[in-house]
Amino acid sequence: MPACGQPARPSPATWQHERVTAATHSTLFPQVPDSPDAVLEGLDPEQREVATALHGPVCVLAGAGTGKTRAITHRIAYGVRAGILQPASVLAVTFTARAAGEMRGRLRQLGAAGVQARTFHSAALRQLQYFWPKAVGGSMPRIVDRKVQLVADAAAACRIRLDRNELRDVTAEIEWSKVTQTVPGDYALAAAKAGREAPRDPAEIAQLYTVYEDLKRDRAVIDFEDVLLLTVAVLQDRQDIAEQVRSQYQHFVVDEYQDVSPLQQRLLELWLGDRDSLCVVGDASQTIYSFTGATPDHLLDFRTRHPGATVVKLVRDYRSTPQVVRLANGLLAQARGRAADHRLELISQRDSGPEPVYTEYADEPTEAEGAARRIRDLLDAGVPAAEIAVLFRTNSQSETYEQALADAGIPYQLRGAERFFDRPEVRKASVALRGAARFGANDSLLDDVVDLPSQVRAVLSGEGWTSEPPAGSGAVRERWESLAALVHLAQDFAAAKPGATLADLVAELDERANAQHAPTVQGVTLASLHSAKGLEWDAVFLVGVAEGMMPISYAKTDEQVEEERRLLYVGVTRARRHLHVSWALTRAPGGRPNRRPSRFLDGLRPGTAGAEGRAAAGGGAGGVERGFTSRRESAPRRTQRTPARCRVCGRTLIDAGEMKLMRCETCPSDMNEGLYDRLRDWRAEQARRSGQPDFCVFTDRTLMAIAEAEPSSPHELARIPGLLKRKLDRYGADVLAICAGQEIEESENED
Repeated sequence: MPACGQPARPSPATWQHERVTAATHSTLFPQVPDSPDAVLEGLDPEQREVATALHGPVCVLAGAGTGKTRAITHRIAYGVRAGILQPASVLAVTFTARAAGEMRGRLRQLGAAGVQARTFHSAALRQLQYFWPKAVGGSMPRIVDRKVQLVADAAAACRIRLDRNELRDVTAEIEWSKVTQTVPGDYALAAAKAGREAPRDPAEIAQLYTVYEDLKRDRAVIDFEDVLLLTVAVLQDRQDIAEQVRSQYQHFVVDEYQDVSPLQQRLLELWLGDRDSLCVVGDASQTIYSFTGATPDHLLDFRTRHPGATVVKLVRDYRSTPQVVRLANGLLAQARGRAADHRLELISQRDSGPEPVYTEYADEPTEAEGAARRIRDLLDAGVPAAEIAVLFRTNSQSETYEQALADAGIPYQLRGAERFFDRPEVRKASVALRGAARFGANDSLLDDVVDLPSQVRAVLSGEGWTSEPPAGSGAVRERWESLAALVHLAQDFAAAKPGATLADLVAELDERANAQHAPTVQGVTLASLHSAKGLEWDAVFLVGVAEGMMPISYAKTDEQVEEERRLLYVGVTRARRHLHVSWALTRAPGGRPNRRPSRFLDGLRPGTAGAEGRAAAGGGAGGVERGFTSRRESAPRRTQRTPARCRVCGRTLIDAGEMKLMRCETCPSDMNEGLYDRLRDWRAEQARRSGQPDFCVFTDRTLMAIAEAEPSSPHELARIPGLLKRKLDRYGADVLAICAGQEIEESENED
């Protein structure tokens, strides 16, 4: 029987392989599909809609674990294999080299080699290097390795003393300014408008930013953000170069679209020109990088900018058990704000698993020891170490867990440390394997071995690999783990490709190194929640989930707190089966136990008010909404909720602003102009009294919606979408009085 509130699952024979689609679990070296239709095999109905929607703008709203990368790589591969897309004309962009490498690897396995899959910066740098002689002349400036040193030099020139943390924070402010296209003179105003908490006086940061740019110019260097800025400048100023780029790339795919910055969006628009062959993929509920300038607005406004777009929702979660998904949905059910208005409710496709475990500890070292004990239990039960992760809010929490795991004799790896193929032992091993592949006939180590895994073990034994791991942890164990990962890769490669030679394996390693597609290292992963994005494990330990850490203490505004909630949501959805959530009452043993569990767990963990009802929150439904050619041709969405429709033309509304007005932006308004003017005057006075911008009282859209609805009762006012209870409590009486034509006393509603 299906779980309560969930639809019955389709037969495995229709679109699933052995109950779980390979959205997250795939064969390491699959066979290349033999036809375009074979590319579509194994996709669920919504994924297939993505894969076959090859014309016009497409927006894929993809929840965590729903197979978004699978959907878009199969879309590209299907288009290439069907002859609709030319490989060299497709540019797929994402945000990390690892994700781009994974995409290239999947496309290669699907028979779509030749497609460019790069990060925004990698694609821009390639174009900038190629066109620099033509656009500017001479050789391109060197890219600085350490931006912090330049900021330090700028501070010295300004006679401003910055400690190490301030240097890092000021550098981050300069980076944010550049990706939001903010010049030094506008920094103070832009930072205030964005609600940023500047690490120094805004005037000082603006001064440092100015001198930093001067130093770069004097030293003939550029930074990472300049790569995008200069590419944008070249494409804007040189129409001939822009046309040359557009003739090369005719089809664009953007992954993690909720993370694009204004600068990246501008670059994408210049790549596109006046065309609309664009597919974007994202999830507003996984927007966790706003401090870098990322904003989900481009994703949420996609249908507004492209009215003819096809919108596909992916909500079938193949990663996590119903118990994990229930907690994830419960977290978002309490969320507020624009991203929350567009949340996707996941439906687990996996068998039932254990309930999440919640544990309170006296102090942080005890919490770390408790996590180590539970990890040991999982290891003894057969869960591989590489399928276990400990996730924390800040990197400073790592040391306690490193010590606890080392004391328990449990191997671990730090996420964000040196990349696998850059490790010295891996580089040396690759050289040894390449030499053996070339001159193996003269290598005595290979005299008595025939099969590929045995050859690899023989070669790597000369580099320090042994059949048994060394005792303890530390550098020796880490080196052994790296070599063991190569041995395991050789075994998988030989099983997938019988008859493969050592030379074939070396070629595979070269491709993986170029793509940064590292083999699995057998060790528990320690990672921050931010660096865990895009990854998954069988068992996840979310530690330090207490007030002050989650949400972090410096999250002051509603928007900042909501981003912290989304960060916890990302952590929860990394778990496939086992999820452990813990917190400590104090930092050090003997300290005052004044901490409390995170507010985000209220109503979700056992023993808190509303836990039973919240935990039972059901999932939504995926579906497809076609683009339309006129306002009256909107296709209905397959959803459990009644779709919001324009009260004028009847079109389904996607944009939050349109839903607030309950009409399309282009449909005629029946707004009471006089009432709107009175509301604007009242809002200006309220903003003046509170010392806030006007929009902090009510946005223009909200005032328009009020002036159109002309509510005469609190009930009618509350029906206007987006009016939160605290706004109604504070301003409702005034608004209703203005709608009734009454005058507002100046003494009323004082702060």
